[in-house]
Amino acid sequence: MDDPSRASLPPKLYFRIGEVAELVGVEPHVLRYWEREFRTIRPTKSAKGQRVYTRRDVENLMRVRELLYREGFTIAGAKKKLSRAQTAEAEVAPEGAPGAPEGEPGAQEAKTREQLVGMRGEIEAFLAELGPSRR
Repeated sequence: MDDPSRASLPPKLYFRIGEVAELVGVEPHVLRYWEREFRTIRPTKSAKGQRVYTRRDVENLMRVRELLYREGFTIAGAKKKLSRAQTAEAEVAPEGAPGAPEGEPGAQEAKTREQLVGMRGEIEAFLAELGPSRR
């Protein structure tokens, strides 16, 4: 994943669509299309309604361009390749590290559900101690 073009990104946290189009080497309408196709690319909107991309978004867009234009992947193939890469990163990342994605799909949801069920039990026990409800 070491790409010299990523190292040449300006030292900014956020980029506008015109800047990103120039950095990635595609037209803005292509970026908007890729946003719909790839989940990893999620720019936010500024107060003026302009798309604002993070460095990570720009890096992901550069990777998408590389897969589609240089390596000849289809959109579907690029999606699979990127999801496999993210899964591999998740397996390498230490658990509980900030921003580390979970290794299995649904693992975070299961963990959250388990926590919520535990909290519900505690709340029900607390309410039982208070006595019958006064509705």
